[in-house]
Amino acid sequence: MELELLLLGLVAAVAWKLYQLKRSPHDAPLRSVTLCLLCAALSYPVAMPGGASGVDTVAGHGTAKLIQNVLLLLTVYFLMCFYLYSADEKAGRRRARKEAVVVAAVAVAITVAALSVPHEVFAGSFSTADMTIPQIAFFYGGAGLYLMYALGMAGRWTRRYARMSRRPHATGLWMAAVGLAAMAVACAIRGVIVTIRWTGATVPQPLMTSVAFLLVASILLFVAGVTYSGARARITSLRLWLRHRRDHRRLTPLWELLSNAYPENVLQPASPAAMDRWRARGVHRRYHRRIVECRDGLVDISPYLLNEDDDDVLDLDSAELAARLRRASARIGQSLPAPRQAVPLAMALGGDRESDVKQLIAVSDALRAAA
Repeated sequence: MELELLLLGLVAAVAWKLYQLKRSPHDAPLRSVTLCLLCAALSYPVAMPGGASGVDTVAGHGTAKLIQNVLLLLTVYFLMCFYLYSADEKAGRRRARKEAVVVAAVAVAITVAALSVPHEVFAGSFSTADMTIPQIAFFYGGAGLYLMYALGMAGRWTRRYARMSRRPHATGLWMAAVGLAAMAVACAIRGVIVTIRWTGATVPQPLMTSVAFLLVASILLFVAGVTYSGARARITSLRLWLRHRRDHRRLTPLWELLSNAYPENVLQPASPAAMDRWRARGVHRRYHRRIVECRDGLVDISPYLLNEDDDDVLDLDSAELAARLRRASARIGQSLPAPRQAVPLAMALGGDRESDVKQLIAVSDALRAAA
């Protein structure tokens, strides 16, 4: 269950980063973190029983474990590259080349160790492998030491950036820093376990299970931290999208009345309505266009709303203004001339646009209720 939950989180994070990378293909830090998450996501299907057995059936026993560990090495390498490029892209590129030599050497070393033992010996998991065999101990110990080094460095850099950042970015960075530190600790404990088992001693199974759980939980926390600020921005954007769609619909009665009276005020859409219906930019454009059209229509219809004893209509409540709008639209349909000059209608009590929209919606709701 833990692996499925972790894979789901990784897939969501990869999808989000690939979307960002498509919009900024030359962003080196973004490319690095995308490759980091992609390697992590690819490693976990191979770690699952079904995926591991499928790979081992085709390529030989132990191949899935080797691929998984190489992908994990690449995961933490690209994570380091993200920080290197973020600090100084030119200097980071040189440091990244040096780190690439290190990770390549580790990957080659553990591959040689894995291929130098019989497949049936290498086929076991970390908890069941015979660590008294030097190649097996070196395979798990070498990979674990590099993971501990890379994760520890990344965690230190993340903590440094978190201290310099503000919310919500700081919150996500602190989550990622704690996750990286916990992963480094888990790798260090696994290294100690490898050493103990290499000497022939045994390690309690509850301790092995606890370390595995710590590793999974820390990876989930890291992924959550990496995606936190972006997810929060998407949630805020979604709320605005939903509010604009709702307000656009609520303005329909007022807009229909005014557009029937003054069809020339209806603005032409920038793109086909079918394309604008669900896209975020299209929804926002339609919303703001409707507000402008309603305001223009109210200015044009305002001369027909005044009675003989009225000085203005600024103090009319929404229900009375809606009733007068219906009567005025009927007079316009009879082609009667405007009795007076235009006056402001349903003006917001506050000076902000949100208050203005609330006034328009109140009038529109009154029209709907009267209908």
